[in-house]
Amino acid sequence: MDTAAGKTAEHVPPERPALPPEIAELTDPGHREDPYPYLDRLRERSPYKPFDGLVVVGRHTQISSLLRDPAMSSARDRATLAPTPRGPRTLNFIHLDPPDHTRYRRLVAGAFARRQVAGLEPRIREITAGLIAAGAESGTFDVVAGLAYPLPLQVICELLGVPFEDRQQLQDWTGVLSEELEPPLGGAPQPPAREATRARAGFVAYFRTLIEARRAHPRDDLISHLLQVEEHGEQLDDAEVLATCVLLLNAGYETTVNLIGNAVLALLRHPDQYARLRADPVRRAPAVVEEVLRYDAPVQMTTRVAREAGSIGAAELRPGDTVLLLLGAANRDPEVYPDPAAFDIDRTPAAPHLTFSAGPHFCLGAGLARLEGAVALELFATHLDAPRLRPGELVYRPNLNLRGPARLPIALDAVRPGRVPGARSAAPAEGRSHDA
Repeated sequence: MDTAAGKTAEHVPPERPALPPEIAELTDPGHREDPYPYLDRLRERSPYKPFDGLVVVGRHTQISSLLRDPAMSSARDRATLAPTPRGPRTLNFIHLDPPDHTRYRRLVAGAFARRQVAGLEPRIREITAGLIAAGAESGTFDVVAGLAYPLPLQVICELLGVPFEDRQQLQDWTGVLSEELEPPLGGAPQPPAREATRARAGFVAYFRTLIEARRAHPRDDLISHLLQVEEHGEQLDDAEVLATCVLLLNAGYETTVNLIGNAVLALLRHPDQYARLRADPVRRAPAVVEEVLRYDAPVQMTTRVAREAGSIGAAELRPGDTVLLLLGAANRDPEVYPDPAAFDIDRTPAAPHLTFSAGPHFCLGAGLARLEGAVALELFATHLDAPRLRPGELVYRPNLNLRGPARLPIALDAVRPGRVPGARSAAPAEGRSHDA
């Protein structure tokens, strides 16, 4: 794989066979609002091989095991179905295997330790308070544009040391590159090659400049930390710092955007569950986050690549085969979760959901996403009177994998008395539809 040194690879998209009907149904853009009937069918049929080079798995027990299996590689460029993207590339540690992944992750993980994340809560509350107060004043509020996007984006910008005034450019680049996270199924949008190349090159150039600035004048931010961190005589080199910055900005808020949007939507569609949250928002908000992560996962699938020949159930594996793990299907597996299609914030699951993966690649930012989601839902329930969906105005993102609303306008009666104080520089993200 090319690194941040700036090599350019030729784009050689692999040929895809015709999609079998059950996968064509899942990838149909008309099914974005409710993909779960199609995921259920795929889970019941899995594991199976719809065409050469791809094995689909949707059962919770099997996916949980495969995520921990050293015979499964995260180096997706090894897959026979993998396209080779064009433009400057960064060596992303989520696509590395041990021991390289182990070393890399260990050096980065300190910044996301539980104590470090907990220390961010006052600032997360301040930002959330300002967003809710500003967005709700007119009696209408787009939850995505007014809360779900700007909250995690501002938090990750402040954590990294990225100027928040650059957020629109960063958001635009991230939006383009998130489309490249779609699985190798066809039927999902892909950014034009030139647009993706420009976005990737923009990210690389942007963070190179910031890294040089922090090397000359360190600050109390994550970029400075990554340049200085050392453990057992090991440090991150410049290419690794660059790759980590791009990854954390890219992945550091997209999942949380979908988490907050999916959570508000589920709560407003289930008034009994929303009433439970309102009755005890501090205690129940974290439980809502966990149930939403299971019920309507913001990341629906991930992939691994077979290192060697073998099988998963009756499905034969060859080296280089892509193993598509349907996290959204596994999180509704009736063998693990009774009444899996029910949204129940008091659920006590027999096994954890797989939205944040498992094993060595368990999501490094899971604690931060959970905290941001819980604070957002607690303050939403505490300070908005009678929020309700506006019929016909919900719009889903076109992505198959990163699942969530693109627009979620709600109506409300008022911001309740005793509203939280405003925040410094917590304006809604510019350039996105906003009804406030």
